Amino acid sequence: MPEQIPARTALHELADRHGVATRYENADRVWVDVDDEVVVAVLGQFGVDATSEAAIAAALRAAREAPAALPPTIVVREGTRKALGVEAEVVLEDGTRRPAAAELPADLPLGWHRVVTADQDVVLAVVPAKLPQVRPAWGWMLQLYALHSPGSWGIGDYADLAAFAARSAAELDAGVLLVNPVQAISPAHPVERSPYSPASRRFANPVYLRVTATETFANADGATRAAVESLAPDREGELVDYDAVWTAKRAALELLWPHRTEALPDDGDLQDFALFCALAEQHGGDWRDWPEELRDPAGPATAKAREELKERVGFHAWLQHLCRVQLGAAREAAREAGMSVGIVHDLPVGVHPGGADTWALKDVFAADVRVGAPPDAFNQQGQDWNLPPWRPDKLAEAGYAPFRDVIRGVLRFADGIRVDHIAGLWRLWWIPPGEPAHRGTYVHYDAEAMVGVLALEAHRAGAVVVGEDLGTVEEVVTDTMHDRGMLSSAVLWFERDWDAPGQPFTRPASWDPDAMASISTHDLPTVSGWLQGEHVRVRAELGLLDRGVEAEEQAAADERKALFELVAREGIADGDPIVALHTLLAKAASRLVLTSPADVTGQVRQPNLPGTVDQYPNWRIRLPVSVDGFFTAKGVRAAVAPLAAARPLPR
Repeated sequence: MPEQIPARTALHELADRHGVATRYENADRVWVDVDDEVVVAVLGQFGVDATSEAAIAAALRAAREAPAALPPTIVVREGTRKALGVEAEVVLEDGTRRPAAAELPADLPLGWHRVVTADQDVVLAVVPAKLPQVRPAWGWMLQLYALHSPGSWGIGDYADLAAFAARSAAELDAGVLLVNPVQAISPAHPVERSPYSPASRRFANPVYLRVTATETFANADGATRAAVESLAPDREGELVDYDAVWTAKRAALELLWPHRTEALPDDGDLQDFALFCALAEQHGGDWRDWPEELRDPAGPATAKAREELKERVGFHAWLQHLCRVQLGAAREAAREAGMSVGIVHDLPVGVHPGGADTWALKDVFAADVRVGAPPDAFNQQGQDWNLPPWRPDKLAEAGYAPFRDVIRGVLRFADGIRVDHIAGLWRLWWIPPGEPAHRGTYVHYDAEAMVGVLALEAHRAGAVVVGEDLGTVEEVVTDTMHDRGMLSSAVLWFERDWDAPGQPFTRPASWDPDAMASISTHDLPTVSGWLQGEHVRVRAELGLLDRGVEAEEQAAADERKALFELVAREGIADGDPIVALHTLLAKAASRLVLTSPADVTGQVRQPNLPGTVDQYPNWRIRLPVSVDGFFTAKGVRAAVAPLAAARPLPR
């Protein structure tokens, strides 16, 4: 029976004009109609009143008015012409002026330019058509906080990152290292644990600093160094204590601050971020709880606070300088050791709703909604990530500069960038205030512009781009990434013939070659956890299953059976199952294949359990071995040997 499509209404037309979906295809490829109340609530985030028929009619009349001749931002691929419909002049980045007789010429250089007409002055971005092909390599997906060494203070740090990258290349032939997001936190207690909910995506996290690896510490007198070292927190235990770590490191850095030998960076955006940090220390990490007069970064009270807190602002700017030095050193260590791709940094999909970016750029965010995901097989109740999304209209009006600056901030010290939930460049799942995760809808973005900005900044940084396109993702997302020279993602647990009975796992030789492949991810079971059914046990214990425990256990057993049938068909000896699965991964057609330290050390608990906050130790689980112990562990080398043999480093 053909699908019944609901009749179009004035509300639907109004939603279309703002990119708000009134229906969508779910993970089971079934069309779902969005409740009108959800659509009305989301339109309200655009300042559009759709609460009555009269209001909808008025909004439609306003939307139908003739727009400006040119959009606020124009993004074109190199070598293409674009009609303007009006006489204009192109002002290039270097100040050169080019006439454009109602059409952009095809020979414009890559870069950020402007189009000027008699009535408008708009941003023009000329972006690469395609990025260079990524060289094959194997490597790690690293949760940095989980590392520990004699020199680190209860949490993996930037020096551990440098050592891990260098030793991985020199001793194990690893060519790439993907590290969890290391973007900035609010420097207030309680410290945000999730690396995917930073205060800012433009700056770095000082929690990961190695205090004793700074130039100032090296040049300090013996008494100062001894005082700093005496502050080291307890380095034992299975879980990271972020509050204890930050308390100790901040106190140690405050001891060093009067003796600093590094030059302070002079950067306007950095100074604004440092001011946020200074205010957060006084009033808490969420600016929405600050005194009303300080919630406006351009207000007179904030200007007065900037002067009063000048010393503290300088301190936080200095911390960012130290982060830049140590992140740069990690990148250089990887390069010197011969990593062919290098260190890839992870870009979270958003920022904390009360963090530095929403304070400084609040007009560009839809502050009252949360980003998440609709229900799927692994998250049957949907996901609420509690992150505010960009407003697509305001982003375009800002010339995409906020998004550009985020990409630049990540690529400052990266050889590549992994974009978490890259489908968000096309559409994001918006959850209105007061609604559960499953009662949301998609809001669409200008993907050609978003992908173009990403490609331009990656081209300029000489970086590779990987997009995480797992879950409910439209085919256009993956197709576009491949067309633009970006890698998609392939995960063993999901590589199945979904249309076949029993959803059998597919042969790795048939996996997408333009992908970064892995067995699992930080949001999914570890290899040992999957083998032991830990993902079923813990979700059942926390009430996160929509069906009975027995059904889930049977499904997990069926999956294990099907996967090891594939292992046997591939001619892999079914001895150590961890080695067997890594041997299977090594056969993947994908350019990059990654595994995690948790997988090769037999760790059972997964790093993060979606749908939980305090019920599970998300982002706190340390590796069972130190950095030194990791590289001498027999099981580690046995697991990665097939990967290294399939993708050796060029020497």
